[in-house]
Amino acid sequence: MLTDFANKVIENVEKVIIGKREQIELLLVAMLCQGHVLLEDVPGTGKTMLARSLAVSLGINFKRLQCTPDLLPSDITGVSIFLQHEGRFEFRNGPIFVNILLTDEINRATPRTQSALLEAMQERQVTVDGLARPLPAPFLVLATQNPIEFQGTFPLPEAQLDRFLMRLELGYPATDDERHILQQQRHAHPIDTLTSVVDGQELLHWSQQVTQVHVEESLESYILQLVHATRTHPDLALGASPRGSLALYKTSQALAALRQRDYVIPDDLKKLAPLTLAHRLILRPESQLRGRTAQRILADIIDQINLSL
Repeated sequence: MLTDFANKVIENVEKVIIGKREQIELLLVAMLCQGHVLLEDVPGTGKTMLARSLAVSLGINFKRLQCTPDLLPSDITGVSIFLQHEGRFEFRNGPIFVNILLTDEINRATPRTQSALLEAMQERQVTVDGLARPLPAPFLVLATQNPIEFQGTFPLPEAQLDRFLMRLELGYPATDDERHILQQQRHAHPIDTLTSVVDGQELLHWSQQVTQVHVEESLESYILQLVHATRTHPDLALGASPRGSLALYKTSQALAALRQRDYVIPDDLKKLAPLTLAHRLILRPESQLRGRTAQRILADIIDQINLSL
């Protein structure tokens, strides 16, 4: 069962990441939807460890890419090397050819380099020297950025933000959880002894299964009302795209499946709407000056729209 598969992964990751079960579950939701995640939080909250421990638990490949202003697109996708003794070119894979790619501090890469990820995230392939090269499956880009420090950064363009299925925050651990972390890492880091507990290739099977979860027509209408309301809201210069509608629809199916249901309920949509839609909204400058935020506007929209089953 999917729940057995998910519980094994979550419990194994929790050996490293303490007190963040909800975020771990949401990462699994993203992987079941074959979507990508923008992890936005301050340094030191365990973003890299979360990605590593998830990859180890699933038994799939993981690479970490540190973004800097001098990073080139070929540093991500790979490059063709001329083999002089053979008189031919050979393509050397870049770090993008992996199951889970942690793109650390993505907003420190230049727009040109950021754009190298667009094709990979949408088409699950990269085109180099005119040849399309497929990426391994499953494939997840887990990008991080610091929401506080903006010196020397390049804000992600709307087109790139729209390609992230959801945006998550880890947040600081609770006091008791942080005490557990101190005691747990007294002698060694638990990631060093973590082992895989499932076959990560099963994700592809479960990804097909979650698409069978039923979504009532009234809930489909609710999704469309939410998205349409963002497109006409006076405080927003740009509302959620059709990709946002699909993100909310698909993640609600995956979350319902993880909760052992074959149907979506309203609470699934209300929980996931801020995570799948807020990062797609662009505020008007005058609204920003008044202290409005995309999260607050979306919360108001959710409160105003009545859901009648």
